[in-house]
Amino acid sequence: MKKPESPWMDEELTLFRDNVRKFIAAEITPHEAQWAEQQFVDRSLWRKAGAAGLLCTDVPEEYGGAGGTFAHEAVILEEQAYAGNTAWAKGVHEIVTHYIVGCGTPEQKKRWLPKLVSGEMVGAIAMTEPGTGSDLQAVRTRAERSGSDYVINGAKTFISNGHHAGLLIIVCKTDPTSAAKGISLIVAEHPATLPGFKRGRLLHKIGQKGQDTAELFFEDLRVPAENLLGGREGQGFYQLMNQLPRERLIIGVGAIAAAEAAMHHTLAYVRERKAFGKTLLEFQNTRFKLAERQTELTIGRVFIDHCIQKLLEGKLDAATASMAKWWGTQKQCEIVDECLQFFGGFGYMTQYPIARMYQDARVQKIYGGTNEIMKELIARSLE
Repeated sequence: MKKPESPWMDEELTLFRDNVRKFIAAEITPHEAQWAEQQFVDRSLWRKAGAAGLLCTDVPEEYGGAGGTFAHEAVILEEQAYAGNTAWAKGVHEIVTHYIVGCGTPEQKKRWLPKLVSGEMVGAIAMTEPGTGSDLQAVRTRAERSGSDYVINGAKTFISNGHHAGLLIIVCKTDPTSAAKGISLIVAEHPATLPGFKRGRLLHKIGQKGQDTAELFFEDLRVPAENLLGGREGQGFYQLMNQLPRERLIIGVGAIAAAEAAMHHTLAYVRERKAFGKTLLEFQNTRFKLAERQTELTIGRVFIDHCIQKLLEGKLDAATASMAKWWGTQKQCEIVDECLQFFGGFGYMTQYPIARMYQDARVQKIYGGTNEIMKELIARSLE
């Protein structure tokens, strides 16, 4: 599908978009059904993406990256959404990478970033716990210093890339007597090879079925103290807060692009599908409903482009990022739902892209901070 023009696009990004589209068509789309069945993408996809220069495109060249910008990441996110690809949790990998870029020591950056860029390591971040979702200050996973190591005990759930994770950022308490100031981020390298690390079951979801989502358990997991992100205890909560606006914009970018894709599929359908002797698009109800949704899509595109530009300028604030996340995902769910209605019974059949879009959309309002939390963060900015 043809993407609406965005002010942050240029000729180089247009060529890059074409390469991304070709990579997805060759290496992702043909395998979607298989990945949905096995509940994870093939490990080889990450190395292929690294070789194609599609991982960590905005990581500085000195660490193996292409030295691009968030605009390159936005292009990939949009093309994934246009292709209906939710199995490849590349966005999570990029989020993890930017914790290293933004918070890591010089030695940590040199050690980990080239491996994330190449796909040798797949990034994951373990935040959510069975009893703790958006309230990160309440995490119970404990890390105690023991000689030159940290010993970690706890459990995490709903961890994207948990199956393939080669670099796992663990959100834990190094000081259980404190709330925010007691949180640290500790990095486990190749966790599956470490004693005390256990992967639980891959979780069955109503959508995004090809994306691996796992339970993780730590029982006296020993991680070198030098893997404390940033080298100082008690910085974890602030590191999380600094990176979350980027994460929320990533979700918002994907949401608007997915809604645009839903409209694209729906317009093609209503132009061809006939009822009572005329196409669905000739009915006034169809025309008015789609006119309303196209208006919302145009507003959403302009706002998301504004947010991307702000991030490129280093000026995206937390409240605006929260708006992008909640409004973008809310409109995604509403637009996909209304588009599905035009397909009738066919819209309920998963061989149709619109049905899979409906399944995949629902979690967007939950992860990355629920939309209710987003509204609270926006409200605080008004005080």
